[in-house]
Amino acid sequence: MPDDRNNDARPSPDALLDHAEREGRGRLRIFLGAAPGVGKTYEMLMSGRARLTDGVDVVIGVVETHGRKETLALVEGYEVIPRRKVDYKGRILDEMDIDAILARRPALVLIDELAHTNAPGSRHPKRYLDVQEILTHGIDVYTTLNIQHVESLNDVVAQITKVRVRETVPDSIIDQADDVEIIDLTPDDLIKRLEEGKVYFPNTAQRAIENYFSPGNLTALRELALRRTAQRVDDQLLIHMQAHAIPGPWA
Repeated sequence: MPDDRNNDARPSPDALLDHAEREGRGRLRIFLGAAPGVGKTYEMLMSGRARLTDGVDVVIGVVETHGRKETLALVEGYEVIPRRKVDYKGRILDEMDIDAILARRPALVLIDELAHTNAPGSRHPKRYLDVQEILTHGIDVYTTLNIQHVESLNDVVAQITKVRVRETVPDSIIDQADDVEIIDLTPDDLIKRLEEGKVYFPNTAQRAIENYFSPGNLTALRELALRRTAQRVDDQLLIHMQAHAIPGPWA
């Protein structure tokens, strides 16, 4: 009779395949937030600057400052890859230049707003596809994402906020990330930032607080972000245990 204990001690083929697929790829780190304004871009730039100080070759692929002074100040000192100009219906749009990034071959590139939809005619319709291509070239990527853009949570977020977000990122992108850092801010602190004009201009901040950024909505979105991050940590632990044939329980 076969000894089941020997079978249990073997690494999981799926876990080994997952590990093999990551070999040679760049590492992906996602700064995940519950809502705009919690400080994702700020934290990404701070983390990138720490790597820069350590002697790592870091460049900015695209960062959206939205006119925020504290964010603009953090961009100083970075090498910024110029964006390419796209002519769309008579309008000139600025898009991340993926070819320039690949030609430059930094060790790490900072790419804001993972859920962004690229201008028509771009190589990829979505920015997360640009990121995937960059990773295949062995370049590490830091990027930002709000919880409302996670595909599996789209319906839940719409029910909470009464706003349907059209730009989504597949859950598989989050699952494939090497690190997901939750950028947590209490609803009260975020509302204070709004009132101080640090997220939107004053003429739109109050309207935002009364609608999308109501305390109830922010509490629910924050809970979603924390739960999704915890789920990913559990999945990561499971893969590690299976890849190294560490005995369960795995559930």
